[in-house]
Amino acid sequence: MADGERLLAQCAEALAGGAALLQYRSKHTDAGLRRAQATAMLALARRHGVPLIINDDIDLALAIGADGAHIGRDDGDVASARAHLGAGRILGVSCYDTLDRARDAAAAGADYVAFGAMFPSATKPGAVRAPLSILTRAVQELDVPVAAIGGITLDNAGALIAAGASLLAVVSDVFDDPEPGRRSAAYQPLFGTGTGKYRGNEERI
Repeated sequence: MADGERLLAQCAEALAGGAALLQYRSKHTDAGLRRAQATAMLALARRHGVPLIINDDIDLALAIGADGAHIGRDDGDVASARAHLGAGRILGVSCYDTLDRARDAAAAGADYVAFGAMFPSATKPGAVRAPLSILTRAVQELDVPVAAIGGITLDNAGALIAAGASLLAVVSDVFDDPEPGRRSAAYQPLFGTGTGKYRGNEERI
């Protein structure tokens, strides 16, 4: 099975297990392949009734009609991203370990803010670490959902939700499992027990 086909198959299993949002992230793939992969993932997301977010590429999100985009500190200012993306799509912003960035992002129109890496991450081994307490402070101060990113597993997910995370961005713990659907399903009972601000069904992985 080709890598792209395998990825779609894994995503389909994760969605069947209860994942409520997909994010497409591919930093080093050529533009044509990225568009093809993102378009295929959008079709999959539509079949399952979940949003597709494009990481670091608002133009691609708009071109394929994705549900939104997620940006980091190197992707321009949040207000400009909000204006470019439009009011009808989801805008997520990485805030790393910085509450001030989250405050500014929320004020500029972010629909959710993300902190992390919360734990050591195989996906981003050099990522700055964020303390658990930043999730609680963000929930107390901001009126947008809070996402946790980085090194998330079934063993530590409960602590993140209890601290206020409404969304968990999980990669390796689901996609490295031989049964991504089973692994995804195992996360679902954890939700609804925390203090986060939920919006629709975006509170899951």
